[in-house]
Amino acid sequence: MSTPTTIPAHDLARLARALPFWLSLGLIPLAWVAAMNGGWTIVLLPLVTWFLFSVLDAVVGVNLDNGDLEATDDDLFWYRLVTLLWVPAQAITLFGLLWYVPQADHLNTLERVGIFFGVGVITGTVGINYSHELMHQKNKLERFLADALLAMVLYSHFRSEHLLVHHRYVATPRDPVTARYNEGFHRFYPRVLRQSLVSAFKAEKAMLARKNKPWTDLSNPFFKYWGLQALCLIAALILGGWSGVALFLVQAGVAIWQLELVNYIEHYGLTREHLGDGKYEHVQPHHSWNAAHKASNWLLINLQRHSDHHYKPDRRFPVLQNYGPDEAPQLPFGYPVMTMAAMIPPLWRRIMNPRVREWRRTYYPKITDWTDYNRRATPQPR
Repeated sequence: MSTPTTIPAHDLARLARALPFWLSLGLIPLAWVAAMNGGWTIVLLPLVTWFLFSVLDAVVGVNLDNGDLEATDDDLFWYRLVTLLWVPAQAITLFGLLWYVPQADHLNTLERVGIFFGVGVITGTVGINYSHELMHQKNKLERFLADALLAMVLYSHFRSEHLLVHHRYVATPRDPVTARYNEGFHRFYPRVLRQSLVSAFKAEKAMLARKNKPWTDLSNPFFKYWGLQALCLIAALILGGWSGVALFLVQAGVAIWQLELVNYIEHYGLTREHLGDGKYEHVQPHHSWNAAHKASNWLLINLQRHSDHHYKPDRRFPVLQNYGPDEAPQLPFGYPVMTMAAMIPPLWRRIMNPRVREWRRTYYPKITDWTDYNRRATPQPR
């Protein structure tokens, strides 16, 4: 008689440590609750992701502990698994709701839009963030899953822009995603939408040119991007008709807005020192804002340890290191609070501009004229 299979004690310990990062999966049922009930429940997803996690940050505080840098992928299995499971969970929820909501008689137009606003909150806050983790990995499966998540929000070029442009030029005028000092989000947003698409395409075109291939070569990932996005739009049309397409566009727009809000705060006002001849110093931890708030890092799989992510981009999220105030600038609150503040430019400047000025005095006391660094420069051609 065979004995029941049990999980070894060391695996149970790893699972216990990873479980807080699985909280994001709890957002999926909330989307269905909103769709099946309507009314006030349509605000559940924004309330939980923006406000509940802000409260949890205040209650549970910060986490200054660091993961083991010697950990293998096997050691990190339970952490990695949540990013893999999220992809089918998001796809089933998004396309299932595109079928269910347009034909639900108990929902009016406002409720339908509100539901997909909430869906966009999770496809942006969680889905795009998980795609960010997956795109940084070297195996083809995880990179494909990253592409699938981005196609669901019509922002596939983010992979090219992030890997080929942002990480290379972060905290310089060549990076569209680095928010300039005193640049409000409402100016940043339309600028980055335009410039990041152009810079991503140019970066891929330049890579092909170095291989003596034209941009029209089928190895250009933009063809895959466009194909996957077209499939998502066709699926929305088949499942929900033109109403389904409209609702799909609502969630995609909200998701993109959520992503760019995060991009805005991650490097606001921070610049690498210009060394002359178009060269800048190497990226260091102090070129990204760091946040050690525990609950929002559970939701965002340590994205707020952004200083270490740019310093060591290959590290998986469980082993991203935290930096103290003597090594990297610190945000006063986690991303949920900071993104809400970013929507109110006077409040944002009041919170962040003194911190940027203090950062400049701390790390670059020899620079007395910041005029050129303050300019909202157009990225130079590559």
